[in-house]
Amino acid sequence: MTMSRKSLLRTLTAGFALSMASLAPAFAADEWPSKPITYVVPFAPGGATDILGRTYSQAMSEALGVPVVVENKPGTGGSLGSAYASRAKPDGYTVVGGTISSHSINVSIYPSIGYDPIKSFEPIILTGTLPNVLVVRADSDIKSVDDLIAKAKQKADGVTYGSSGVGSSQHLAGALFAGTIGAQMLHVPYKGSSPSLQALVAGDIDLLFDNITSAVPLIEGGQLRALAVTSSTAAEALPGVKPLKELGLKDYEVVSWQAVFAPAGTPKPIVDKLHKTMHAALQKPDVQERLKNLGLTISGAGPEELGAFQKAEVAKWEKVIRKANIKVN
Repeated sequence: MTMSRKSLLRTLTAGFALSMASLAPAFAADEWPSKPITYVVPFAPGGATDILGRTYSQAMSEALGVPVVVENKPGTGGSLGSAYASRAKPDGYTVVGGTISSHSINVSIYPSIGYDPIKSFEPIILTGTLPNVLVVRADSDIKSVDDLIAKAKQKADGVTYGSSGVGSSQHLAGALFAGTIGAQMLHVPYKGSSPSLQALVAGDIDLLFDNITSAVPLIEGGQLRALAVTSSTAAEALPGVKPLKELGLKDYEVVSWQAVFAPAGTPKPIVDKLHKTMHAALQKPDVQERLKNLGLTISGAGPEELGAFQKAEVAKWEKVIRKANIKVN
């Protein structure tokens, strides 16, 4: 009888422990947050990812009732700060702003980035997408995409295109274009979008696939001519400019993107609560106006949709990078 009672007690104790363990995530979500949240921006202050981080942090703080502190950790195309965030405790008190570079491209061009862009994170929200725009100088003899294709195929070394750096979305947009049309194009990397635009205006390079936000002022000012956008549909900022998909490159699409992630293992109830909070922020008129000024097309897609999108992006750019033999030592 004594042994039976002991066995029964052990069984009941084990059952109670399992029950409490299964309820732990719910309790954690109910009690979360109870202290400040860190929002890691893996780029320098002032850029789109930083602006979004500060926009979200204000909205999150108001909705959740705790401070949300933005921490800039730039370096290696967003990889340094992303690696830092991936090592944080997965308790909902650390999130990171992710981009096409930090969470899809970099893993295929750098020898080691210190994290797996998919396995090391829990997707939270796809904030929005941003097309690039194919631009030439206003006085260029390249007046259309057909002109560009013809010239690229005629020249032994192809035409020259700039970018904000090796592995940037501008660089890969050009590499994908060259591979799609079957021609050589010489890539000339610069240290940022501004120097590459200056080089184009000065006549040092033939063209750019630049971010639409930085290119539009020069297009509107008459210094550059827009030939096409890289998204699958026309961009609101350049309504009269057709996508490359409609100009003969039916499989061509490139969009930069902004998203938010948490360290892998962050409880789903907390991830869902984070998504709900950030999605609500995107509905505010002042936030929508701010993102519109950045050139972003707002998405708000949740964890599952972002996860599927990110996996497709990693696979897509790995193929492009391998084909073009792009590496950063």
